[in-house]
Amino acid sequence: MLTSDDMLFFSAVSRSSSLAAAARLLNVTPPAVTQRLRSLETRLGVQLVDRGTGRIMLTSEGELLARRSIGVLNEVEAVTEELQERRGVVSGHLHVAGPTGFGRRHIAPLVAQFHRRHPQVSISLDLSDNPLRLKPDAWDIVIHIGQLHSQPYQMAMLAPNDRILCASPDYISRRGTPGSPADLAGHDCLALRENDEDVTLWRFQRRDGSSETVRIAGGVSCNDGDVIRDWALSGLGVILRSEWDVADDLASGRLVRLLPDWTPPDAPVVALLGPRHNRAARTRYFLESFQRAFTPAPWRAATASRGSQGG
Repeated sequence: MLTSDDMLFFSAVSRSSSLAAAARLLNVTPPAVTQRLRSLETRLGVQLVDRGTGRIMLTSEGELLARRSIGVLNEVEAVTEELQERRGVVSGHLHVAGPTGFGRRHIAPLVAQFHRRHPQVSISLDLSDNPLRLKPDAWDIVIHIGQLHSQPYQMAMLAPNDRILCASPDYISRRGTPGSPADLAGHDCLALRENDEDVTLWRFQRRDGSSETVRIAGGVSCNDGDVIRDWALSGLGVILRSEWDVADDLASGRLVRLLPDWTPPDAPVVALLGPRHNRAARTRYFLESFQRAFTPAPWRAATASRGSQGG
């Protein structure tokens, strides 16, 4: 007889990359996971996991059990949540994923606010350089920055976000100001490695519709946006960064915008919604709170406020 506890256990195993990872997810020891998995297989009379590799590889029977277990658990969770929502209570577990730098500055504070407002919602925040690498069933909302040409998820716009070419006054005084994108080939440009993009190929478009693409040398690069910005502030080179990251530095004069007549492709802030978002009140409420907090975009609201005070 398969129990709901069995389904909870195996759904956690199926979402994990290894038995050790499953143990961390379940907050037990790896031997306890191994023992319970063997007991479940013995009881069901089938092998659920192929133990020939270090990673968890489900057998066809394991895939069937994982798929059906997740479906049953989702239905139970949905019924519970609908009943609680009728009492005005939002509950359940919410898994939010997003990029590290933006997540630290903007997503984490909103998660804290949301949890204070809805204490019966437990929240996992997963920050990484490429959150879209996560398994689709491992998240409810992914916050993504940048253009997406093809993806299977429903997308909700959160905030506009330009990409801006800039450098410090110190760098400009030493190396001069580029007059066109082609001039960047002769400058020290700092490349941010993220989202599997071709990070040394910079594209620009002019107001008259003309476009230009330049391959920068990219002699110094990093996968951390804070490091790239700090390098630029120290005068190390030219950066192409999101507006949300450099708006304060531009407003204070610590960084100076370059090639203002040339515009790189924008990088809007969007939310990608998992398959259960339509029936999960916690996901819907979190998305709505995020949209309220980002209307207008905080980096543009702060700039506008400084401008009005200066006037």
